[in-house]
This record gives sequence, structure tokens and C-alpha cells, in this order.
Amino acid sequence: MLRPQPSPRPRAAGTVAALVALVVVLALVATLVADSRSPALRGRRYPWHTDITATTFWVGEIFDPDADDGSQRISAYDDAWLEHYGGCDGRQVGDDCRTERRFRADGWFPRHMRPLENPFYLDLPYDDKTVEENLRTRGDVVPWAGEEPYRSRVDDPRYSLMKNRWVELRRGSRRCFGQVEDAGPGEYSDVDYVFGSDDARPLNQRYGGAGMDVSPALTGCLGFDDVNGVTGGVHWRFVDEVDVPPGPWRRLVTRSPGS
Repeated sequence: MLRPQPSPRPRAAGTVAALVALVVVLALVATLVADSRSPALRGRRYPWHTDITATTFWVGEIFDPDADDGSQRISAYDDAWLEHYGGCDGRQVGDDCRTERRFRADGWFPRHMRPLENPFYLDLPYDDKTVEENLRTRGDVVPWAGEEPYRSRVDDPRYSLMKNRWVELRRGSRRCFGQVEDAGPGEYSDVDYVFGSDDARPLNQRYGGAGMDVSPALTGCLGFDDVNGVTGGVHWRFVDEVDVPPGPWRRLVTRSPGS
């Protein structure tokens, strides 16, 4: 251990810059090493999608009553999402379902309702159930379509290959996990972005060019400043369930096939 000096001389600007650069490099190496040793290696390795903008959505929200996709009372995969989830994922004020800030002490769970499904949920802009072309081609597009239980249901229009799939999300030092429970935002057939390996940018140009919506639990877990805004710097990838570590996202796992 270095002993403190009574009158330390100020370091040259070049030395400070070099030290900062070294710290950044070491942090990057540590991240890569940790990722290479991650339990994710037990399952399929999926590519990272980096520096993605995300918006917040929540079960029960109606952000545009005149739009076909303006209500979160239903999802692309579940016509009774609000009922199956257990109600408004936040605070119900009259007819208005409002979001609320979440806290680590609660495991990022809602404080004003008891969910029946996982509050760590998100959407991605690929709908394999209600978009006819995607339903027809999903067996060739979705990476896990050839694995059971998906393989035997690829041709079943009542079943989604996307619903309940796990996603790892990172922002800064935060690392969280959630399940896909809807499709969007803005686009519903963005195959290159959702499944590509070259880190393609989302096709969506609305909502700040967002490539995903995330739930209030994920908004809190990822450390978003705004409980209902547009936030950048999110990195994500699919993970197999065997690779999902213990955490509040494991407390209540959604298994329902939708409706």
C-alpha cells in the first residue's frame, strides 16, 4: 500500500489521461472476461444488440386510444393480457392506469397491485403470431424454432414462438433480465434487427427510434431517470432460460401461452 505524502505534486495532464484510458481498457477487459465465463455459455450464444433506445410501457396503459396498437390492455400474444397479468401494473386512478417508480427494496415489483405474471417484461419489433407473413416464415427466422417445445408448434397459429422468451439487458453497470410479452414499438417485422448478428439498427423511427419497450420493473432495474420516457444506452441479447441467473425476475416467471 502506498503511504500518503504530505505534499503530493499534481500529475501532468497526460499522465491522468493515460490512467483514465487504462482504467477504461481494464474495465472493458473485465467485462469481456466475465461475459466469457458467464453461465450463458451453457445455452445458445445469441448476439448482442448495442446502444439501443428504449421506452417504458406497462400493462393497462392506454397511450393512444385511436391507434390500433395504442393499448396495453392486450398484447400481440394475449388478448386478455390485463386480466392474466392481474390488473394495472401501477396505480389505477379512475379509468387511468398510471405507472409508478419502482424500488430495489421491493425487488422492482409494483407497490399498488399484486401481479400474477412476471413484472419484468418487454417487447421487441417482431410479431410472429398476428402478422401473417411472419407466421408463415417464422420457422426459418426464429433461432429456436427447431427446438422443442417450439418445433412441434411452428405451424400452430395459436402459439407464439416469441412469448415468454428471456432477454438479458444491460445499461452501464446494471444487468437485468426480462421476458418478451408483446411486440413493438412501431414495427412488427424487423427481422434484421431482432435476429441479425451484425448489430443492425431498429427500423422504427418513432419514439426516439426506440428498439424496445420495457416494463416499469425493468425501467427501475436498469436505472432509467424517467419513469415514462425515452432512454438510450441499452444493450440486449436473447438468452436461454437455463442461462437466467437468480434475481427478482425469477420470483414470478410467466408461463401462460397467451390467447
